[in-house]
Amino acid sequence: MLATNGRMKIAIQRNGRLTEDSVALLRACGLSFEFLKQSLYSPCRNFDLDVLAIRDDDIPEYVQDGVADLGIIGENILQERNARVHTLAPLGFGGCKLMISVPQRSSVRKVSDLKGKRIGTTYPVILKSFLKVNKVKAEIIELSGSVELAPSLNVADVICDIVSTGTTAKMNGLRTLCTVLESQAVLVANPTAMRDKKKRTLIDRLMIRVRGSQEARGKRYLMMNAPSDSVQKLKRVIPSLKSPTVVPLAQAGMVAIHTVVAEDVFWDVVEKLKQAGASDIIVVPIETIIR
Repeated sequence: MLATNGRMKIAIQRNGRLTEDSVALLRACGLSFEFLKQSLYSPCRNFDLDVLAIRDDDIPEYVQDGVADLGIIGENILQERNARVHTLAPLGFGGCKLMISVPQRSSVRKVSDLKGKRIGTTYPVILKSFLKVNKVKAEIIELSGSVELAPSLNVADVICDIVSTGTTAKMNGLRTLCTVLESQAVLVANPTAMRDKKKRTLIDRLMIRVRGSQEARGKRYLMMNAPSDSVQKLKRVIPSLKSPTVVPLAQAGMVAIHTVVAEDVFWDVVEKLKQAGASDIIVVPIETIIR
């Protein structure tokens, strides 16, 4: 077990598909630290927290055993390790699917067709549970890597592996059959840390920041000027969090309108606002929204 310095610790992936987003989330929470992949510890300068950079496979056990108080990990790894941790929140990044894929010419067309087949995977625990739920008896071949090559090497008849885009599967002559698990990154906590008064206070403070960052993700703050008599028309255009803020300007008959708009509809909204009489539109990125 790692030595403790009395500070709370959060474990994140040292190097992989969750690393960049995990670091970005912590920095969006206002945490100031230097993240060095070759260094185990990255202490925060403005929060009583150390960031631990470790292998993603080890994070569930580190959090379970109290080596780390918190961890950011994919649900796929968390469920495979079956660690006893408390899930605080889904984080909205690192999305992927654990899917069963079969060779293009395979006669397997539905889950029940897997009966008696050899299924190669690095996720035997999750796969075993899936097969049990679907009442299918098949042989699970546990592999350590290059799962997509198993059918061509006659190591397995089909595979169960992580799919992000499906490109790798197609390149290896495979087609997807079904989804076993939909996964994303989650923030987890050690149950004992959750019961510790000091650490629970820090966790609650951090969660306010995490939720604020999540609320702000994919949103933009809009400020615009408009004639007073066009406010009702503009309000019908604006998909605001609540009612937009309307402030009278020094110029008679004019108001300033402030609102929040999602990125995916932003340009359509701006065009409609212009048509409805808005001018001097200013767009500002949002870092945090505290409910």
